Amino acid sequence: MKAATFIEPGKVEVKEYDKPTIQKPTDAIIRVLRACVCGSDLWWFRGISQRQAGSTVGHEAIGIVESVGSAVKDVQAGDFVIAPFTHGCGHCAACLAGFDGDCLNQEAGGNGGYQGEYLRFTNANWALVKIPGQPEDYSDDMLNNFLALADVMATGFHAATSAEVKKDDTVVVMGDGAVGLSGVLSAKLLGAKRIIAMSRHEDRQKLAKAFGATDIIAERGDEAVAKVMALTETGADAVLECVGTEQSVDTAVKVGRPGAVVGRVGVPQKAEMNTNNLFWKNIGLRGGIAAVTTDDKQVLLDAVLTGKIQPGQVFTKRFMLDDIQAAYEAMDQRNAIKSLVIVSDK
Repeated sequence: MKAATFIEPGKVEVKEYDKPTIQKPTDAIIRVLRACVCGSDLWWFRGISQRQAGSTVGHEAIGIVESVGSAVKDVQAGDFVIAPFTHGCGHCAACLAGFDGDCLNQEAGGNGGYQGEYLRFTNANWALVKIPGQPEDYSDDMLNNFLALADVMATGFHAATSAEVKKDDTVVVMGDGAVGLSGVLSAKLLGAKRIIAMSRHEDRQKLAKAFGATDIIAERGDEAVAKVMALTETGADAVLECVGTEQSVDTAVKVGRPGAVVGRVGVPQKAEMNTNNLFWKNIGLRGGIAAVTTDDKQVLLDAVLTGKIQPGQVFTKRFMLDDIQAAYEAMDQRNAIKSLVIVSDK
């Protein structure tokens, strides 16, 4: 089988590997149909974070179950599934509380290998999300919507629920990448009345408005804070922090009204950040790794199937697996909001 492999910063290649096999009774083998490149993948692609050379990459996919371990009863060979980047067991304290991204029974070693023809998926019985029917029952756009539920849409939704977005709220969304745009869509889904997207890129501003943004602010730092205050007078009811930089977190705290909650899903890009400003405005800060399976099963899959949301619009360029280097470069150079990778059309 073929799979995308990290060679060195700035370089990924498709290499040949043995097809994965069932190793534990809780495993499933997935034949991948579509995968994609995540903004977090750019960290090691750019050399900002460390990754082992020669490791397989990718953590978002949809595909067909080919085989399952003896303990897997809720999915079976032939099922069409979303393969989330999380691998919740469904029965530990974290999963039962709705935080399967923090599952206490996930296999150590992290994710990787979704950008390949086959994937060994752990904790398959509960963590996989079954899609009704088969791929041929759906349009190309709908397949992209399903793929967005493997990570990016669920992560944006986690930001919105962590920030406790509710009907008629005013919401600020920090970040105009695919996660930030999914946060805009999530705030709209949850009933926000005013959604202020912080974006300085025209293509992303356009999609943010299509997803429900009512206002766009291109400035950053103190200028951005002043613009938000001019629009809202008191600040936002909820803030979605979808970047992870020190400046983004600082701005998120400053644009919230007293008592607001910041929902944080941007992976921290600095070991320590000053959060003392939370104290002076009674602002809450929560968030973290998305609960993909929980939110897909309870809310997001139905929202896609009923046409309430179309998160697959974040995929603005598509590539075949053999062109994986170009898929990464398109995102690295901001020529694509999110790169779709076609692994198989069968």
